[in-house]
Amino acid sequence: MTRLPITKTPKVYVGGAFIRSESSRVFPLKDAAGNFFANIPQCTRKDLRNAVEAAAKAGPGWAKRSAYNRGQIIYRLGEMLEARAGEMAEAIMLGGASKAAAAREVAAASDRLIHYAGWTDKFEQVLGSVNPVASAHFNFTVTEPMGVVGVIAPEEAPLLALISLVAPVITGGNTVAALASTSQPYPAILLGEMLATSDLPGGVVNLLTGFHKELIPTFATHTHLRALTGVANAEERKTLKLGATESVKRTHLLKAEDKIDWFADSAQSVYEIRQALEFKTTWHPVGA
Repeated sequence: MTRLPITKTPKVYVGGAFIRSESSRVFPLKDAAGNFFANIPQCTRKDLRNAVEAAAKAGPGWAKRSAYNRGQIIYRLGEMLEARAGEMAEAIMLGGASKAAAAREVAAASDRLIHYAGWTDKFEQVLGSVNPVASAHFNFTVTEPMGVVGVIAPEEAPLLALISLVAPVITGGNTVAALASTSQPYPAILLGEMLATSDLPGGVVNLLTGFHKELIPTFATHTHLRALTGVANAEERKTLKLGATESVKRTHLLKAEDKIDWFADSAQSVYEIRQALEFKTTWHPVGA
């Protein structure tokens, strides 16, 4: 008897669990040759709200972990991605990338996680400061996580760009609700499977798939999202910035029209961590 292969049912990773879209809608994903590969969950505004709620619940615990422990966990993610590099490269190749290009992207994504793992217990020394003041006070500035951050990934570099945007946010102690590439969502699906078996607490990173035009307005106006980071075209940036103004959230949006080199050294920096941090300055009287 000829055996029929068991095909995977892709699900998004929200709150430490694998879920289908709240609406049960899906959209077809085809490989580079045009052959049907899988049905991808088409997430809704309700799914985004659920993801933000899960991120908010996980936030206090993640922020309270020691910087060293957060570094260990992010480093472990890099190890897991390295161990499943072949499988992830195949997921990237669905979008038409060559085997060599896909392998290069997976390697760069692993390196990016290791890069930010090394910053967890160091960025405070770089971004915080002791401030000279003309009074009898000891004045110093320390960093604090902002909370839940919305991440919008671009269409290109579906793994490397997503990790380059998410990693600095969680390095700073924030949690994430992220929207993956619409045209190449499968690497994000596979990344969710890795997160589920990692040491990262459920809810710290929540990954959604779907159409950007449907979800971006909710990203813009959701009051529990304290910041937005990612890549957007001119119309999307306008929507995000107008919505962010109403709820007073910070935006750090790169232009989709620009050709961003996600492999460049400039795509990783301690100042990317800074984009999702608050700064608290304390005045302590001395000599009184």
